[in-house]
Amino acid sequence: MDKLDLQTANFTDENIAKIADIFPNCVTEAKDATGTLKKAIDFDLLKQELSENIVDGPRERYQINWPGKKEALVSANTPINMTLRPCREESVDFDTTENLYIEGDNLEALKLLQESYLGKVKMIYIDPPYNTGNDFVYNDNFSRSQKEELEASEQIDVDGGRLIANTKSNGRFHSDWMSMIYSRIKLARSLLQNDGIMFISIDDNEAKNLKSLCDEIFGEDNFVEQIVWKNKYGAGAKTFGFIGVHEYILCYSKSRLINIESQLDENSKKAYNKKDSKFQERGGYFTQPLMTKSMDDRPNLQYSIIYDGHVIKPSKQWVWSEKRLKNAIENDEVVFNKKSDGSFSVRSKQYLKDINGNERKGKPISLLNGPFTQEGTSDISELFEKPVFGFPKPTSLIENFIAFRVNEIEDKNGLYLDFFSGSATMAHAVMNLNSKDRGTRKYICIQLPENTPEKSEAFKAGYTTIAEIGKERIRRAGKKIKEENADKEGIEDLDIGFRVLKIDSSNMKEVYYTPDTMSQSLLDSQEQNIKEDRTSEDLLFQVLLDWGVDLTLPISREEINGKEVYFVDEDTLVACFDDDLDSAFAKEIAKRNPLRTVFKESGYKQDEDKINIDQVIKQFSPDTEVRAI
Repeated sequence: MDKLDLQTANFTDENIAKIADIFPNCVTEAKDATGTLKKAIDFDLLKQELSENIVDGPRERYQINWPGKKEALVSANTPINMTLRPCREESVDFDTTENLYIEGDNLEALKLLQESYLGKVKMIYIDPPYNTGNDFVYNDNFSRSQKEELEASEQIDVDGGRLIANTKSNGRFHSDWMSMIYSRIKLARSLLQNDGIMFISIDDNEAKNLKSLCDEIFGEDNFVEQIVWKNKYGAGAKTFGFIGVHEYILCYSKSRLINIESQLDENSKKAYNKKDSKFQERGGYFTQPLMTKSMDDRPNLQYSIIYDGHVIKPSKQWVWSEKRLKNAIENDEVVFNKKSDGSFSVRSKQYLKDINGNERKGKPISLLNGPFTQEGTSDISELFEKPVFGFPKPTSLIENFIAFRVNEIEDKNGLYLDFFSGSATMAHAVMNLNSKDRGTRKYICIQLPENTPEKSEAFKAGYTTIAEIGKERIRRAGKKIKEENADKEGIEDLDIGFRVLKIDSSNMKEVYYTPDTMSQSLLDSQEQNIKEDRTSEDLLFQVLLDWGVDLTLPISREEINGKEVYFVDEDTLVACFDDDLDSAFAKEIAKRNPLRTVFKESGYKQDEDKINIDQVIKQFSPDTEVRAI
């Protein structure tokens, strides 16, 4: 019987076979013998990617090589012995919800999610610290002292003497921030599905550096857009000579094969100002020409049509095929206007909605004029009596990105991730959009339980951490959305729950991972390899992580032969961590034909029961995978 190792995968070993795909940062350009540019591999970077230790190489300098970059690579690749512990009392609809709220360091969380969610996330949005020096809410001042920067980059000797000239623009205010964000975005990219996209909010402090960093992680070809977001009105924020009223939102794709369409803004909708008998189902319409003067010579689009006894020929050719145009005429989706010379103009109706009632999409533009930050504040104010969170992103901003149609696929059940969750705007946006279009989108929010300042309104209101604010917002927002949409069909099925998981050290004692370092006397005293304060449900979620099982699958509990048994998604995984397990119990489990089953290494009634249980399950359910912890 195989044992689960119960620790995150060693990403370094797994990355070796996928250099160009998994490590676009190792792809560079070089000249060949003829002086022609070609793609090449940066082997120094590749060595670092495939090492858990810092590899000797050229001295680091702040360019795209900054002091601490190699440490950031090591940090991203190093396995951890951590786990996610469920917290039922802080969750909503724990057993049935498909949403996750993870409390803890997001770097650790992103590592823990790799097995279960690799390539499964539709869209990521993050609003990370902007490195402004403002330490309210986020401690986002990552600047080093000048001396620390010079020492780290080996630009001064032990006596403090300068080796090269240094200025304020050399990066001493950026290096730690770059290292922090680099390792996280690198891990996040691997969670995106092939047509997945990522949005990152940022301002002028790190916009240039963030784009360079993302170009390396995603590859320059996968840069989609740097959106300018006018997020303030009125006075805005004063800068040197200007009133700053904008931020940026960087957008990158996992694959360059991306076509994005967005919801139409209100100004665009005004163009659909004509009505006909289809108005209730299709909305208004405008018309556009059906003839084209294209230089393409396509005989199949050069045909005559008959209207009101008149033969109408295109000036060059039609836009549509003869069959499609005929169907459009029969369905009253074509407008004929007789000109003074007796000829006809032929135009097609472009309705606001398609035949299924879905609003038409348009290409998003790189300048967003709103929604404004005041709207984000209003979103919070409607839920809380006091301003418990400063400058949250507007819910409608995130809804707009979630609603994007990628490669002409309207995905209403995708998975959306925010690993700088803050006040949980992402969760609010997902629930709100699902209530509008009956979608079943899911979210994962990750937030460090960072303390709120004692003088803040949040602290005075009883919220001692940012995570507490986020969880309470989801509870209140979900309740409010259901109340406001009580008369909508299907609203009772809206998932407003979330499963709270908290990052903690492994459930297993150190002897589980390094038995060879323990003396025999110590091993005898630690026959039980599970920590005393851990529950069966704690063990269950560590098994889910290790086996790469979706952490939101429904969970039920039953008593079988006096033992507590967990059923994950009915037969995806069956787990029992009680003691005194025997063959009779194993036979009852085998009757369920589970895909996987797991027991506690010390849970067998007798030593021979370990072998007997394995054999019983193989006999009655041969396809079941059996493991122990």
